[in-house]
Amino acid sequence: MKRRTFMTGTVAAIALMGGKVAFADPMADAEAIVTKYANKVTAWDGPTAGPKAQEGKTIVVLAGDLKNGGILGVTTGVEEAAGAIGWEVKVIDGAGSIGGRTAAFGQAMALKPAGIIINGFDAVEQAPALEQAKAAGIPLVAWHVGPVIGPDDKTGLFANVSTDAMEVSKAAANWTFADAKGKPGVVIFTDSTYAIAIAKADKMKAEIEALGGKVLEYVDTPIAETSQRMPQLTTSLLQKYGDQWTHSLAINDLYFDFMGPSLAAAGKGGTDAPINVAAGDGSESAYQRIRAGQFQKVTVAEPLNLQGWQLVDELNRAFAGEKWSGYLSPLHVVTADNVEFDGGPKNTFDPDNGYRDQYKKLWGKM
Repeated sequence: MKRRTFMTGTVAAIALMGGKVAFADPMADAEAIVTKYANKVTAWDGPTAGPKAQEGKTIVVLAGDLKNGGILGVTTGVEEAAGAIGWEVKVIDGAGSIGGRTAAFGQAMALKPAGIIINGFDAVEQAPALEQAKAAGIPLVAWHVGPVIGPDDKTGLFANVSTDAMEVSKAAANWTFADAKGKPGVVIFTDSTYAIAIAKADKMKAEIEALGGKVLEYVDTPIAETSQRMPQLTTSLLQKYGDQWTHSLAINDLYFDFMGPSLAAAGKGGTDAPINVAAGDGSESAYQRIRAGQFQKVTVAEPLNLQGWQLVDELNRAFAGEKWSGYLSPLHVVTADNVEFDGGPKNTFDPDNGYRDQYKKLWGKM
């Protein structure tokens, strides 16, 4: 386990008091942000113009680790959208390791696909393979491969698809501050393997401290090893901080998949502190925990299935020689109070905004 300390950045809506950065009305600001992102998503705010379907394509999805609920949800969306546009899709699982992802990229290149979707691992990690794909003229689109949304000339990506990761982190931190009545003691979980994970964790730390809360510890532990590490790590943190530890903030839900037994063994009930809050991705297991009141109260969910459709649309634009769509998909603060709408009964954030029909219209498939 590695521990890191970072300087906080400048935060919007602030007042300068005694040389320190602080929110003018922290509780009101926090509650307003939570309300903004907890409402239903019914309006389509994505692209309304684009190229017709480029026919007869075979694409490959390189999944960083299909055990990760976010990656799995996006993959499912890609498969659904590929069926609608009329493409063949092949999925290769990197199985949660650098070696596995390197081998998966090699398999993808051997298939000579029309396009490749990099799903849920850092693009810089596979820089030589990206260069090969670029040299071969294979368009690359991606989900969560780095902090830059949209095109990235440095890596050769046509588009990196995501919600605004900083808004996701901000929403999670502000819910935590409001829930703690302004006095949170927070442990943050991240994974320095991924640039976007560090960026999200840094944002949560900065937001909590600017609001006036306390970050007890910033824990850097690999997402791929959560099943082995989190039980003992949870026990150790409980022994170290006791009741000071009011909330956990993690860069995705996977960290909380393996905390429950250790919390229960320490005599904690499902809704007792430390209260678990995830800044992404809205996995099925997270929805189940929130609904049941078992060791997670919030996930700031991304529309994983919609993002799969967007990835297919971005590839279609690349095939047609057009620019990326510029679309940033919506996010959703999921709690027990709103878990039953916008896809909640299926344990996912699936906005009721008609996105499937919108994309089919773009592609000339309706």
